[in-house]
Amino acid sequence: MNEAPRNRTVLALGATQTLAWGSTYYLPAILAIPMARELEIPPSWVFGAFSAALVLAALFGPVAGRRIDRYGGRHVLAASSLIFAAGLLVLALAQGPGTMLAGWLIIGMGMSMGLYEGAFSTLAGIYGRDARGAIIGVTLMAGFASTICWPLTAYMEVQLGWRAACLIWAGVHLFAGLPVNRFLLPRVVQPPPPPRALHTTGSTALDRSLILIACVFAVAWFTGTAMAAHLPRLLQDTGLSPAAAVAIAALVGPAQVAARLFDYLVLRHFHPLLASKLATLAHPVGALAILVLGAPAAAFFTLLHGAGHGILSIAKGTLPLAIFGPENYGHRMGLLSAPSRFAQAGAPFVFALLIERFGTGVLVISAMLGVIAFAALWFVGTAARQEPPGSRFR
Repeated sequence: MNEAPRNRTVLALGATQTLAWGSTYYLPAILAIPMARELEIPPSWVFGAFSAALVLAALFGPVAGRRIDRYGGRHVLAASSLIFAAGLLVLALAQGPGTMLAGWLIIGMGMSMGLYEGAFSTLAGIYGRDARGAIIGVTLMAGFASTICWPLTAYMEVQLGWRAACLIWAGVHLFAGLPVNRFLLPRVVQPPPPPRALHTTGSTALDRSLILIACVFAVAWFTGTAMAAHLPRLLQDTGLSPAAAVAIAALVGPAQVAARLFDYLVLRHFHPLLASKLATLAHPVGALAILVLGAPAAAFFTLLHGAGHGILSIAKGTLPLAIFGPENYGHRMGLLSAPSRFAQAGAPFVFALLIERFGTGVLVISAMLGVIAFAALWFVGTAARQEPPGSRFR
């Protein structure tokens, strides 16, 4: 396939994914406090509404995936831009907790079709088994969503208020995200080739491999979301000052992008199962270092955690494609992502309770979860090696 259209597709999806993540998933970190203050509700209510949005995204993800399988991703992603804009508009006009919750639930509907799962399914429909490079390219761009959008949202909130920030992001979805998704993505959906990887039947039945992979990503997104919410606090508990803890925690973003670049340059020449196994061990190794050495290992832990999570965000798209093939990929991605969304929704609250109980010892629990994820991937690989000759797994 001509590289010019492929590059255009990657740039278009990378841009709209950066917008989608930065104006929805990363929004509460900046706007929850001012939103709660003006609406005279506890900040926990805003985060609770955000968690409800993630649950809704989990429930409707498989439906969105099926539509992408059937009609292609262009129309579905364009619809997500409209839904994101509508949800942000409702947030901007919210006069109480009810309308605030309604705004977040509308955004949750958009999340079910407009985040990585929708983008990855779109690329699998266009490029089939050759979508891995495009998936990595999109995640490389969208990896800067918080780096770009957090400062922009904070600036808009300080200068204009949180309502204006929501309105501006809604306008960007309408006048930038919508036309890019609608007009710059290819029209044609490539039918999946008949050969299949591994041991699947082409259906989306909940076989052992699908369940194991879903568990891996649920663990990864539970830990990743928990760290996103509590990492500065954990680093302070090791003896770092608040300023130093925040500065070191900020290394997560660059570490994710650097790991994705390494995946693109080196690891893409191997099966994504190898990269996934290495990534699941990154957090446990870093956690062991910080538990033994304390504050001197804080940067090492943060870099390893960020790198592992960065590679797993790619593997969430490439591993199912390599194992199950492109047939019914969108529906399968919805099924795989549902446990991750539920884990994300509960992670900040559950991890807060664990920190209160165990302090930095909570890293023992998160490290054990990483080891469990590695073991699950090992069983996926074992199942592959039991396949008859001719399997495309390597």
